[in-house]
Amino acid sequence: MFEYDPVLYSRLLTTLTLAFHVIFATIGVGIPLMIAIAEWMGIKRNDPHYTLMARRWARGFVVTVAVGVVTGTAIGLQLSLLWPNFMRAAGHTIGLPMFMETFAFFFEAIFLGIYLYTWDRFKSKLKHFLLVIPIVIGATASAFFITTVNSFMNAPQGFTLVDGILTDVSPLAAMFNPATPTKISHVIITCYLTSAFILGAIAAFHILKGNKHVYHKKALHLTMVAAAVFAVGTAVIGDFSGKYLHEHQPEKLAAAEWHFETESEAPLILGGFLTEENEVKYALQIPYALSILAGNSPDTVVIGLNDFPQDELPPLWIHYMFDLMVFIGMYLAAVSAFFIFINWTNKWNAFNRPMLWAVVAGGPLSMLAIEAGWIFAEVGRQPWILNQVMTVAEGATTSPHVDIMLYVFIALYAVLGATCIIVLRRMFQSNPVEHELEKLGISHDTHRKIN
Repeated sequence: MFEYDPVLYSRLLTTLTLAFHVIFATIGVGIPLMIAIAEWMGIKRNDPHYTLMARRWARGFVVTVAVGVVTGTAIGLQLSLLWPNFMRAAGHTIGLPMFMETFAFFFEAIFLGIYLYTWDRFKSKLKHFLLVIPIVIGATASAFFITTVNSFMNAPQGFTLVDGILTDVSPLAAMFNPATPTKISHVIITCYLTSAFILGAIAAFHILKGNKHVYHKKALHLTMVAAAVFAVGTAVIGDFSGKYLHEHQPEKLAAAEWHFETESEAPLILGGFLTEENEVKYALQIPYALSILAGNSPDTVVIGLNDFPQDELPPLWIHYMFDLMVFIGMYLAAVSAFFIFINWTNKWNAFNRPMLWAVVAGGPLSMLAIEAGWIFAEVGRQPWILNQVMTVAEGATTSPHVDIMLYVFIALYAVLGATCIIVLRRMFQSNPVEHELEKLGISHDTHRKIN
């Protein structure tokens, strides 16, 4: 008979909540910037298509914000119920960034309400545009503050440990730990990249369905240009993240790359599978690349898994999460860059079906990369909930009813997810772009080249 394990159920429920919440959190951080870019383009070019773009994206954004509030609240609840020992030890340490995250969200929500209800209320379009800037700041600040909590869990500092309790706490030192710069920048830039691709995938799908309106072509062009910029930023920050892992969490880097022996000139391993004897089979090995990633030199010595205690190693399947994240990131960069190239050179039709399908695939793939990245970040820290300070088992509840909570939240998230999809579909299907454009008297130009 299966033995009930509260730690296992606590991990499953937290994983479920984070996996569901990160979808809406990612959209919540990235979409406001895309709205701001679209509205700015509308003002700069005096182009009503971009203005309508911002308006429609903002409507859909509100729905996702509502769901994100529910799932975000669930995370706060579950921290107290599922991880009471962790919160007892570290709650006062992470209290400041969690409060600031809530404050940033309310700051964003206030201006979002004003922004939505003041369309066409100003003679100057620029005044309305200024209202979206606090929304972008609030959304990004929310990501900043909540990610410092995760950074603290990976690189805890700013306290003295006395009998399992963190004392003499310096909240600012805890927030601005060695993991903070790379963790925050990586989270924020990938939110921007993912949101750009999701919006681009929607535009590409409309064109594939036969809707050749220039509105959708402009939306696709705008999102792909933004995505290309964010993809470059993601690659640069990813390089810095590898160097951070080499210095501060070498066991995580070694597990991600199935690197067992400490050595210089270490290869980067992509794909493959691991035998029971820890032999890597059928993988692509790039010579010297891991050492270069770790320290910008083939001579950099990378510590291997064999030099760490076996009970402090993360599960080695995180290699696949790392590869999935990297491969998708490369795919997104290639698709967005190629779209821009062929549209700029005008040698081929940038809106051809293979290109459009590639963009459509990039939407769900970008979110899959976000999920894989978070799994890699969290599971790669195992067995620690607070790195080198408290294990997951020590931080978890001993309650006998976590399994019931798991089933309840599965049902809740199923209802929330289905409701969100239904509301968004009906919202836009009942009010398509063409109807809004006709009301505004905007011409139906389907042939203009997009620049």
